[in-house]
Amino acid sequence: MGTVPLQHLQDEAAWQLPSRGRVGMYALIVAETAVFTIFVVAYLYYLGRDQWGPTPKQVLELPIFNTVCLLSSSLFIWLAERAIEHDNVKRFSLWWGITFLLGAIFLAGTAREWYKLIVHDHLTVRTNLFGTTFYSLVGLHATHVIVGLFLLAVVLALALTGRIGQKHSERIQVLALYWHFVDAVWVVVFTVVYVVGR
Repeated sequence: MGTVPLQHLQDEAAWQLPSRGRVGMYALIVAETAVFTIFVVAYLYYLGRDQWGPTPKQVLELPIFNTVCLLSSSLFIWLAERAIEHDNVKRFSLWWGITFLLGAIFLAGTAREWYKLIVHDHLTVRTNLFGTTFYSLVGLHATHVIVGLFLLAVVLALALTGRIGQKHSERIQVLALYWHFVDAVWVVVFTVVYVVGR
């Protein structure tokens, strides 16, 4: 029976600190999850307590197309992560650009929805409890999408000018974590607002 050298065991057992970027992003995600939880609980608590309309059932439509765009963007950012790991900057730029485009389409869809709700359905933050909690929760998510799009745009500009390479893959993955978080939060918001809330 063979023996395993002690040095080999020590190398396998060596523990490395996770990157500061990942730790920071995980901390941000935990904190933001707590904030979103408060907004979701408030939305559910006040659901159906309005004394006058409009109600969610009267004005909300399922944003299926927007949801498909946002959730599929997670696939494309994952493809971008793989591409930069293999130092394929052209492919990275393509997948990253598609991610940005899908996020922008989602945000434009949210803007169209809000325009309809405000102008045609007369639902504002001050209309009733539904209006207040709806715009607070969906607006909080939209704000996170805007931040994500800004960061995606900066990275895309750097990639297109030749300033992104394989050595940046760890930072790209950290930023991608934020985008995956934004997508995951939308699953909760969509379920609470557009499925349960209607």
